[in-house]
Amino acid sequence: MVSRFLLLAVLLSSCTTVQTTSTNAFRYGRKLVTSDIPQASRRMWGRVSSLFGPGDGSFWYADQMYGNPSIVINLGEQRVYLFKGGQLAGGSPISSGAEGYNTRPGSYHVMEKDIGHKSSIYGDYEDFQGNVIRQNIDNRVDSRPPGTRFEGAKMFYFMRVYGGVGMHQGFLPGYAASHGCIRLPGHMAEKFFQQVAVGTPVEIVP
Repeated sequence: MVSRFLLLAVLLSSCTTVQTTSTNAFRYGRKLVTSDIPQASRRMWGRVSSLFGPGDGSFWYADQMYGNPSIVINLGEQRVYLFKGGQLAGGSPISSGAEGYNTRPGSYHVMEKDIGHKSSIYGDYEDFQGNVIRQNIDNRVDSRPPGTRFEGAKMFYFMRVYGGVGMHQGFLPGYAASHGCIRLPGHMAEKFFQQVAVGTPVEIVP
């Protein structure tokens, strides 16, 4: 345990040296999540931060930080990072688009926020008593059985990034498994939702 706290102290002291300007801090944070810093170093950071997180590898300091938010989604790592004023403020595991539904790399921004969002395409066919008749359907191709209605998949804390793709609460199996969206654990989806605004920059990297 002592060695873990010594490691944390070294990491934190090294971080303070890059906070001379917001530009330097932003560059350091970007290096941390875009492969300019070796992956082993990023894994070490994740292990240290997980000592204080909820057990899923997420971490969060944003509530005590100031500055404009921005987001980086790293598809290779299956992680999303929040920056405030260019400084790393939080991170979470994700599940992005599965093969054939790949999440598209690029530079975007938050287009819409909807706390109670439901999918207009994916979901279940239910009878009028709410019993699921067919689940995990695509209503563009799966015909609706007589006497049923479409119930869209719940995508709470939805933050639209492009088209029908956004960040939201969802199931994380440990690999890319969505229809293109970026799923987060519920407790982290809520935190990101509270911190970002429409217009917040979002960069998705391979």
